Amino acid sequence: MVTVEAAIAVCALLVVMGLAAAGLTALVEQMRCADAAREAARLAARGERQRGEESAGEVVPGATVVFQVEGDAVRVVVRKRGPLGLPLSAQAFAVLEPR
Repeated sequence: MVTVEAAIAVCALLVVMGLAAAGLTALVEQMRCADAAREAARLAARGERQRGEESAGEVVPGATVVFQVEGDAVRVVVRKRGPLGLPLSAQAFAVLEPR
């Protein structure tokens, strides 16, 4: 009887640890999306949109990068599927530099 209870407790502990690891991974990926969006917006504001897209792809492989120019500003949205299929996204905003 004790063996069954120990087996159930070990399984429950493994599930909790797995979910905690997935949550930590999602947090790290979210921070990477924010870093990629910020870097891409900064480069796009300097007129280097292609380089910004490449750098975002290096920081967050497999992410979708969307640039939106709104008047004299640029908004960059980086999206990616995280662990367990969680949708992750981050956006950054920068004012275009004069040429």
